[in-house]
Amino acid sequence: MSTEGLKEARRLLRSQGKRVTPQRLLLFEVMQEHGGHLDADELYLLAKKREPRISLSTVYRTLSLLKELDLIEELHFDEEHHHYEIKGRGAEHYHLICLGCGEIIEFESPLTDHIKAQVKSDHDFEVTGAHIDLKGYCKRCRQRS
Repeated sequence: MSTEGLKEARRLLRSQGKRVTPQRLLLFEVMQEHGGHLDADELYLLAKKREPRISLSTVYRTLSLLKELDLIEELHFDEEHHHYEIKGRGAEHYHLICLGCGEIIEFESPLTDHIKAQVKSDHDFEVTGAHIDLKGYCKRCRQRS
């Protein structure tokens, strides 16, 4: 777990006049430990193991605040609920989404750098980020059918 990430979260909360509560830090910490792609219910269940008194409404309020402070990213994978991951966890990455089991697999590709360079050259447009989700079926789901 990154203590730098927790320090940054504390600093941002304070600089925005927000309270640094144990629940907010716990939720941020759980997200760091589990990498990403957690939805609110998953985050709630993981946090509840360490703090049984935490409420689902606290999870939703904290996610909203962390998103507002630009500490986390809300991901939309064509589902009714959203997933969340901590921003700046390393290299820019993209997602493979299994339509069978719902598994989300992160991947990186040098092709995106090529696409960004080509867009800049062809359109004089500076790309600052990309969001790529590829949908299909993972190996396990393909083997089941």
